[in-house]
Amino acid sequence: MASVGATPGRTPQGPGPREASASFPSPAPVPDPREAEEEEEEEPAEIHLCVLWNSGYLGIAYYDTSDSTIYFMPDAPDHESLKLLQRVLDEIDPQSVVTSAKQDENMTRFLGKLASQEHREPKRPEIILLPSLEISKQRLLSGNYSFIPDSMTATEKILFLSSIIPFDCLLTVRALGGLLKFMGRRRIGVELEDYNVSIPILGFKKFALTHLVSIDQDTYSVLQIFKSEPHPSVYKVASGLKEGLSLFGILNRCRCKWGEKLLRLWFTRPTQDLEELNSRLDVIQFFLLPQNLDMAQMLHRLLGHIKNVPLILKRMKLSHTKVSDWQVLYKTVYSALGLRDACRSLPQSIQLFRDIAQEFSDDLHHIASLIGKVVDFEGSLAENRFTVLPSIDPEIDAKKRRLTGLPSFLTEVARKELENLDPRIPSCSVIYIPLIGFLLCIPRLPSMVDTSDFEIEGLDFMFLSEEKLHYRSARTKELDALLGDLHCDIRDQETLLMYQLQCQVLARAAVLTRVLDLASRLDVLLALASAARDYGYSRPRYSPRLLGVRIQNGRHPLMELCARTFVPNSAECGGYKGRVKVITGPNSSGKSIYLKQVGLITFMALVGSFVPAEEAEIGAVDAIFTRIHSCESISLGLSTFMIDLNQQVAKAVNNATERSLVLIDEFGKGTNTVDGLALLAAVIRHWLALGPTCPHIFVATNFLSLIQLQLLPQGPLVQYLTMETCEDGNDLVFFYQVCEGVANASHASHTAAQAGLPEKLIARGKEVSDLICSGEPIKPVKELLKEKQMENCQMLVDKFLKLDLEDPSLDLDIFMSREVLPAAATIL
Repeated sequence: MASVGATPGRTPQGPGPREASASFPSPAPVPDPREAEEEEEEEPAEIHLCVLWNSGYLGIAYYDTSDSTIYFMPDAPDHESLKLLQRVLDEIDPQSVVTSAKQDENMTRFLGKLASQEHREPKRPEIILLPSLEISKQRLLSGNYSFIPDSMTATEKILFLSSIIPFDCLLTVRALGGLLKFMGRRRIGVELEDYNVSIPILGFKKFALTHLVSIDQDTYSVLQIFKSEPHPSVYKVASGLKEGLSLFGILNRCRCKWGEKLLRLWFTRPTQDLEELNSRLDVIQFFLLPQNLDMAQMLHRLLGHIKNVPLILKRMKLSHTKVSDWQVLYKTVYSALGLRDACRSLPQSIQLFRDIAQEFSDDLHHIASLIGKVVDFEGSLAENRFTVLPSIDPEIDAKKRRLTGLPSFLTEVARKELENLDPRIPSCSVIYIPLIGFLLCIPRLPSMVDTSDFEIEGLDFMFLSEEKLHYRSARTKELDALLGDLHCDIRDQETLLMYQLQCQVLARAAVLTRVLDLASRLDVLLALASAARDYGYSRPRYSPRLLGVRIQNGRHPLMELCARTFVPNSAECGGYKGRVKVITGPNSSGKSIYLKQVGLITFMALVGSFVPAEEAEIGAVDAIFTRIHSCESISLGLSTFMIDLNQQVAKAVNNATERSLVLIDEFGKGTNTVDGLALLAAVIRHWLALGPTCPHIFVATNFLSLIQLQLLPQGPLVQYLTMETCEDGNDLVFFYQVCEGVANASHASHTAAQAGLPEKLIARGKEVSDLICSGEPIKPVKELLKEKQMENCQMLVDKFLKLDLEDPSLDLDIFMSREVLPAAATIL
């Protein structure tokens, strides 16, 4: 509120000559521009999916509120068990699943099973059945999309959408139409807005699950590809989790949020597409060259300014743009131009550099130029609203100059008003209140008690506030007519300019979205290159003819960071020989680490990363199955061994092909030893019976009877490996080196000693183990038995000595029946 006052000065002798003065409230301090840039808001993302299945084909579309984008998958074949649909649901975890009420029994059975999964994290999706999902081409064409320029005609709009959406895929088109229908009913993202505000849709993108390697959630967990831990900060207890020691954690060096999001997406979608994998490796290899280190660091700094563009575009679509959004967008666009200029100096033979150089068009310069010439960042931050620079609009400039000159002008007005007022009134001021106008402000006199006392001839009383009376006078009315509501006029005109600027930006939303895609890809590859440089990774080779993997001196990417020294090991599972590798060895000799190492190196190669090995050749791997750790869950209502069978081993037996990698560690230990051994042998024999189509299997076990009893058939398919050790007196030395052969003992006693068990227990354990192996009966230890008898006798004697035999209430018969007779069985 601007105010101007005229106040007479006073002396001790009485009222003196009346003087006029002008004053405005102190302006708010201008915040540091670096503090003005807000972090992207972590709004909880919601995903809503629409699916149709007919004649063996799936049509899928879903809307992601985090980037206001609709993703669709062209019609794809699927089995009656809907495995492809299950994989999509596992990956995107939608809040709601929309489908037609007219579905066959396969889809009905699948949705019923999905709705009953109480253990599904974080919660079961809502199932919505719409009466009908007609072919919705017209619904798609009539939509209001901000990425389509308003200048396009109806025919041009149809051609533009046809270049994005496959209208020949009828199921996909129906799914898209059903999704739009559902979103319109639920008002997704605009629930609190007016009904005429449309749902923000910033683009349509295609996604596909072809060429992907199948990996289930158990495998991600046991290989520590992802690992969530509670956040240590008390301020983030609600949000809950942070990334722990995991493969994703050590490779995630991304500078922008969308780079981290893309890296996580690559991890959830390992691929067999060799062209895509080699294109990623080419970029990583380029940045690993010593002469390109400075360029990589410069690009990394620029990527730190790439912010959440979809969130800003969504706010623009809804007219919710914040002051800081303009500064963030300005920095993002100028950083993108810096990336373009840098990539134009890099080899254009690399596809990513060529795409950035070509697709970061002059529209970016146009956007940056417009924002830089129009937006007054300092003034916007000071007033916490959108303001424009001088010389943009002459009318706004004139009104701002008029507003700036008000203090001296209103001082004269206040002086003239004071001359016409009652001499008892010591002072007055003329104030300006936005939306109300100019008012005459007079201090309340002691004689003004009732409302009737507020009336002054020639003035219209308005209100009383803070012991000051506010009036309209002839002069203030004249000021209202002459100057108008300057603040509101300026704000309205600047808001109109902001809207026009928003329209210019939204018309070029496509190039901004493409900037985010390419910048996040560059961010991920720079992060992988940085990790490869620091950890000494090498480039893997891909061989489509090799069914399996060959690894020379491979290392576990996590264990080598935690151990003082790490012994590398090689692995080869290509060709017909040695498809099933049975690994034996003492406890704690490194069997589990070796299995996980093979799985992690294979996984890293399938996401396009360098790997921790001297050399690695990766064949056509279509899936990775594991049974390493038991994943217990009370909500499943299943025993640990049942989970091992049902969710891990059975999944591998039923789905593994000759191109699959299967890692099994200590299967069978959750039940009776004989039964567990029999099941393990039966599972391996089942795979061996497949012959050349047997998967590539690594089995680590302590069931030495599997080999001693010759439960597996002899042949080239089976190869026996062991972890090399050496006995030095009573000590067992681990070399952690894989070699051919079979362990002769598990050396469990050595592990027990390391765990701190008493020596007597360990010695007794060895004795019992030897008796079992020799088939002799197990007898109790006489020394231990005698010692226990003596302890019991001493306890009974102590109780008897505590009795008071002179006590007339003592009943010795009760003592004999309760103490002596029960103890007789353990003493005699």
